[in-house]
Amino acid sequence: MEYTVKPEEAGKRVREILRGSMGVSYTAMKSAKWNGRLELNGESVHTDERVQAGDRLRMEWAEDAPAYRPRRFDLALEIPYEDEHLMAVVKPAPLASQSSRNHPDDSLENAVYTYFGCPENFVYRPVNRLDKGTCGLMVIAKTPHAQYLMQRQLHTPEFRRRYLALTEGIPEAEEGVIDLPIAKAEGATVRREIRPEGKPSRTRYRVLEKRDGRALVLLELETGRTHQIRVHLAAIGCPVAGDFLYGRELPGEFPGKFALCSAVLEMRHPVTGGQILLTTRPEWAGDVPDSVLLMDLR
Repeated sequence: MEYTVKPEEAGKRVREILRGSMGVSYTAMKSAKWNGRLELNGESVHTDERVQAGDRLRMEWAEDAPAYRPRRFDLALEIPYEDEHLMAVVKPAPLASQSSRNHPDDSLENAVYTYFGCPENFVYRPVNRLDKGTCGLMVIAKTPHAQYLMQRQLHTPEFRRRYLALTEGIPEAEEGVIDLPIAKAEGATVRREIRPEGKPSRTRYRVLEKRDGRALVLLELETGRTHQIRVHLAAIGCPVAGDFLYGRELPGEFPGKFALCSAVLEMRHPVTGGQILLTTRPEWAGDVPDSVLLMDLR
């Protein structure tokens, strides 16, 4: 990545430009210093050297090798946004967000690797992740710098996500806030539960439609705990339809997945600063207009 020093930044040290104006993490700066390249006007430079207006600062750094070697996996991706810094993908369900021992082939990671033409030095940089059974919008950075900047936005008003869920049972209140602490269930590796000593967790919701003992619900997270929506809806007696972990599996209707979708993504572009607003809808949600998906839940 490259940066041209502005007149008002003259006299600052290289590390101040890296950490401030360029928004580089301390870890990345160290990597560029010791394992990559850090140059000022084409020559190696120390981080304590001072810069002048118009100077060109350039840095590269090495990234850790991925845990699993990417494999070719042909999948037609729905990509509502893409530029040189990032891409947004609508992840289908059931599909693992990342390769693992259980999913070395069928993963979104491998699908993105294939979409990029199977490059030799491919690095997968997801900004947010979705459970295998959840569908919807995910953001993938194309550079480590963009990933770092976007991950700083996570769980802040600058990176807002809204979900659609189809619940078994109808919430008693048409709208409200589920404010219940979540912790890992004793003896479990994945399952979470409501416990007094758990981490504070808040989910806003509004019932959009009622269907024969079910409800279509719009939700927005105020915190980002593992399985938060699934745990919170189950806690009020309305688990997500098809949720095998917190409700009941419905293989005929939702094979290998459940009725939860990351339907709205609103974020600030990490480089240009412009606003990005994306929406998607699963088949089971019907034709929900944008005006409803974007309504104020506060």
